[in-house]
Amino acid sequence: MKRKRSLSLLLTALGVMCLVVLGSGRHNLTQFAFRQPPAIAHSVRISDAWQQVYQQLPDLPLENQYINRQTGKLDPENTLVRRLISYHTFVKGRPPNYRLDWKLTLADYLGANEWIREASYPGHDTLRQNPLEGDRAAIQRLNRDQRNALVQALVNVFSSVSQTTPNTPPEAQQNP
Repeated sequence: MKRKRSLSLLLTALGVMCLVVLGSGRHNLTQFAFRQPPAIAHSVRISDAWQQVYQQLPDLPLENQYINRQTGKLDPENTLVRRLISYHTFVKGRPPNYRLDWKLTLADYLGANEWIREASYPGHDTLRQNPLEGDRAAIQRLNRDQRNALVQALVNVFSSVSQTTPNTPPEAQQNP
């Protein structure tokens, strides 16, 4: 009898806590059940963003030597940056306009943050060879300045702030 009463009180307390949390308006039940892709700046499509990053950083490795599974041909548009953006936004659900989130994504590639699952990595189902290991190696070959420039280029592309080059401070661009 005492055990039933304790269990009943516990369930009631949990129910009240859930009602308080959900009723506060600060939490949305769907945020726990479904992970939504983040909102992205109006003018940038993810399918075009990778090209803009390569325009800002032409020396960045393309890593586009992989063969498409369906066509049997080289897929030149399936690049490192395109997969990086897809992993960041769709697999991890991180917003694309914050430097810290991009740094977390790069930390994933460097093995310092979260583990990247091969089965969910972009390209694993469309390319004959999963590009994850090659992409990790390409990111690891970048030095700190190159990784910072990559993060800045990604933020530039996805933010509504004026597009500045990664190596030029804003003061230098304002004063000719």
